[in-house]
Amino acid sequence: MRALAALPLVLVVAVAAGAAGPRGRSEALTALESRDAETRRLGAAELAQHGTMQDVPRLAGALRDPDQFVRAIAERSLWEVWSRSGDTEIDALFANGVQEMSEGLGETAVRTFTRIIERKPDFAEGWNKRATVLYTLGEYQKSLADCDEVMKRNPHHFGALSGYGMIYLKLGDPGRALGYFERALAVNPNLTQVEETAQALRRLLIERRKNTT
Repeated sequence: MRALAALPLVLVVAVAAGAAGPRGRSEALTALESRDAETRRLGAAELAQHGTMQDVPRLAGALRDPDQFVRAIAERSLWEVWSRSGDTEIDALFANGVQEMSEGLGETAVRTFTRIIERKPDFAEGWNKRATVLYTLGEYQKSLADCDEVMKRNPHHFGALSGYGMIYLKLGDPGRALGYFERALAVNPNLTQVEETAQALRRLLIERRKNTT
């Protein structure tokens, strides 16, 4: 599931093309460690195209970079990396599922992502997208089960963590929802909407405790 709109890909590409920078995965990873913010931006942007799941911990670390653009680009690059399965046929099927989601074809999208999961069960984002669709269809327990599968394969997935929170809100369990929102923020502290929701839940729970004493 997705916590909020990420940096548009066109901006990532524009940043990467705007100056001479790393060209390739190895150079991009080195660039992420630079003292120069512009170099780190370029490194993060390059990983949108060439990063792998092995690079996720490094990109996740960049979510705490002192430069806001590095943080935003790293977040977008993570979504790009997560959305690549390494199989062109699966990636094409994945794109179809995303399109079906955008058109509101929930049941069709579920079938598409189920096909992906059956063919490539280690592809965490296939599970995540199906979890998202199931959530929109009100299938909360099934969505939770798919979030579990995401986290087994990608423990840095702040989208799935915030997804748990959204589901538990629907299930009337704000305490558990808050716990998952806080876990999402521990991975990615830049989730403004998640932080606002977490703050509101903290206030709600404080008021509930006052009313029961």
